[in-house]
Amino acid sequence: MRERNVIRVQDVMANDFAMVDGLITIKAAIEIYKEKKVAALLVNKRHDDDEYGILLLSDIAKKVLAQDRAPERINVYEVMTKPVIGVDPQMDVRYCARLFDNFGLSMAPVLKNGEVMGVVGYNQIVLDGLLTD
Repeated sequence: MRERNVIRVQDVMANDFAMVDGLITIKAAIEIYKEKKVAALLVNKRHDDDEYGILLLSDIAKKVLAQDRAPERINVYEVMTKPVIGVDPQMDVRYCARLFDNFGLSMAPVLKNGEVMGVVGYNQIVLDGLLTD
């Protein structure tokens, strides 16, 4: 039996995210997406007992565009997902894929000691996580 090389979330995570405040408008969020060319916007905690949020382009498409709402009149906190499910950087990518499937996720922040290290999504898991020698 061949021993499998474990690929961890930290080995495939990306740094293409931006931290934003939940009070900015969806219009401003879209501008940040375009300017920084990121895959996700993570929403900062408001205080120590708060949790992170996440805003994906799919959230904007479903909750703003599809409902014909004005992006300049909607705040990020009205559309984002919060609390967000974070993953440990040491998690095996196979279990991360299962977690995504179990909870209907497509992307999650990678959290170490409560701080964001990066983001991981299906793209990283499949494109980088399956490339083993």
